[in-house]
Amino acid sequence: MSFKSHSEIVFTDKFNTNTNWKIITDQVMGGISQGQFNYQKIGNDNVVVLTGSVSTKNNGGFIQIRRNLNNINLNKVNEVRINAKGNNEKYFIHLRTTFTVLPWQYYQYSFTVQKDFKNFILPIRNFKKSGFLLPDKISPKNIKSIGIVAFGRDYKAELIVKEISFVK
Repeated sequence: MSFKSHSEIVFTDKFNTNTNWKIITDQVMGGISQGQFNYQKIGNDNVVVLTGSVSTKNNGGFIQIRRNLNNINLNKVNEVRINAKGNNEKYFIHLRTTFTVLPWQYYQYSFTVQKDFKNFILPIRNFKKSGFLLPDKISPKNIKSIGIVAFGRDYKAELIVKEISFVK
């Protein structure tokens, strides 16, 4: 099921085996979490599947897939929409902006998936900053990347995403 509304979709990714997404784990900073992603078909829909083990050992605690949003005009967007399912766990969307210079800086919003696909609407004004050095709120024109993240505690990740969009 795709999103239906009177809102205008500015950008959408339906995971048709593009190569714009990259895996990043806490191993870049000495953690031991392991993850992978792949593109699959479920019925007529393309999806991306993020799986792995999140471990908080060695100051770690995340796996994510991230894509740059360079050359995409997000000036007037109000929300991120995601259609996802998985293993009844909490996941996060991380937005990085021109102000998130350090690797551990981001704005985040959580959502909890269940066994069936569900639409989640994440208002950009409600994303929380990761540290006190960042502006309190995101200016959409400054968004430069989006991450789909398993984060913050020891658990097995299994997240299936059908679509992610930025909407005015």
